[in-house]
Amino acid sequence: MSASISSIPLSSLLIILIPVIVVIWIQFRWSLNFKESIYAVARMLVQLMVIGYLLGYIFDAQRSWLVVLIVLIMVSVSSWIALRTIKQRRKQQYIYVFTALILGGATTLILVTQVVLDFTPWYKPQYMIPLAGMIFSNCINSISLAAERYYEEIQRKEIIMARNIAFKTAMIPATNSLFAVGLVALPGMMTGQILSGVDPLVAVRYQIMVMAMIYGSEGISSAVYLSLISRTKS
Repeated sequence: MSASISSIPLSSLLIILIPVIVVIWIQFRWSLNFKESIYAVARMLVQLMVIGYLLGYIFDAQRSWLVVLIVLIMVSVSSWIALRTIKQRRKQQYIYVFTALILGGATTLILVTQVVLDFTPWYKPQYMIPLAGMIFSNCINSISLAAERYYEEIQRKEIIMARNIAFKTAMIPATNSLFAVGLVALPGMMTGQILSGVDPLVAVRYQIMVMAMIYGSEGISSAVYLSLISRTKS
């Protein structure tokens, strides 16, 4: 089995784009914004190809400053993406999201890499960068949900209630993942480890770490963002 998953031929990889094309066709037929989906898919392909070559260089370089720079770029880009659907005071919002990702995401990353896993060297890029990607990509979703719900609720509810509803909404996907893991879904990291031959019980420990890491970083980041935005006049 390990030999069959070591590499995917390009011709086979193209097959998985068939469901994507179906979704875009449905959006076209239903007069939805299918161009945004085409752009998103194209951007995904380009970004992943570029990052594939870039990570190869970073892993070979083994430079601490380079790893820190990559993490800061991740935070900066994540802060902008999280506000994609929010139009109000974007510059001010950007500072709030950046702060939330640092306090919720970066601190969780430090806890995982420097205490739980205890890397040597501390900046080990093969682990630091993928874990940072897991954390910030999930925080993007939670903060986006929090921001969108907050600005909907603040139109008809007082600030504290709007904040609480927004936080509850932001945590729905993460909470659902906790309920589903092991029963409905085997997450990507655990599946990858099992397919590569790692003992399932060892894979389970790593997955527990990842689930707690994601849930905690999402919750803290969303709470920090909502606390900051709630203090301003809406």
